[in-house]
Amino acid sequence: MRILTGIQPSGDLHIGNYFGSIKQMVNAQKTDETFAFIANYHAMSSGNGGERLAKLTMQTATDFLALGIDPEKSTFWVQSDVKEVLELYWVLSAFTPMGLLERAHSYKDKVAKGISANHSLFSYPVLMAADILLYSPDIIPVGKDQIQHVEIARDIAIKFNNEYGDVFKLPEFRIEENVATVPGTDGQKMSKSYNNTVNIFGEEKKQLKSIKKIVTQNVPMEAPKEYENCNVYNMAKLFLDENESIKLQERYRAGGEGHGHFKLYLHDVIWEYFKPYREKKEYFETHQDEVKEILNAGAIKAKETINPLIEKVRALTGISY
Repeated sequence: MRILTGIQPSGDLHIGNYFGSIKQMVNAQKTDETFAFIANYHAMSSGNGGERLAKLTMQTATDFLALGIDPEKSTFWVQSDVKEVLELYWVLSAFTPMGLLERAHSYKDKVAKGISANHSLFSYPVLMAADILLYSPDIIPVGKDQIQHVEIARDIAIKFNNEYGDVFKLPEFRIEENVATVPGTDGQKMSKSYNNTVNIFGEEKKQLKSIKKIVTQNVPMEAPKEYENCNVYNMAKLFLDENESIKLQERYRAGGEGHGHFKLYLHDVIWEYFKPYREKKEYFETHQDEVKEILNAGAIKAKETINPLIEKVRALTGISY
């Protein structure tokens, strides 16, 4: 089974990135054919400057490798190193009704949050469709907010296939329900766009500061606490096994502790969980040439994978003559 995922190099990775996408890919590469790319073209839709985008691309590649993406098991590359994706993006644009894009939730949500409206943001789902269809994956691991983009990719593929035959594979999305939407510090979906993240890497004091900002109910210290809808608990349970979750629930019900105690507990859990990954990150940060070699080798593998399909598309659409 072929599985594909991509992540934008838009800043420091947070635990929503990890549980929503990266962890699933790391697990999948043990048994499946996995493709993972850094979506730097997509990041341009958010207005990243050139120097900053280049820096963030290398930072994200370093973090991916530190978190367990294995170039011996996965094809791992930077989106822009396989320029055929832009060619397919344009071809697919001719099969994309305007109404399909106008109904895209992500565009509306980002504009509502103050992100500047532009064509790249509006046509984001078409480029994502090109990312997906070019590599013929079976499964796309996503969070709930990305389901619609996979559905749009399928809709576009169906329109193309109706015109030219069975060219594109129709992928399925996959969600791990318990991590489909990782809560941010304000209870919304964790996202850099919402400024509500808890980062994976960085200074311990800064991570603790983010955790202390988590919105909680105002309940007296001695009173029992509700854990089901507590943002601290719902973040912590991602890192805990069943027994550990039960013990934390008992602490909530017992009373005598405030949410501040649970926030300190959450910080300790997160900091310890990512300790081995911080050590790997330090290695790759001091071996950036090795990171570049890995990305270049991944791009070569990716191009070899997509060449038959893109040549077929060129022939069918008359681009090759």
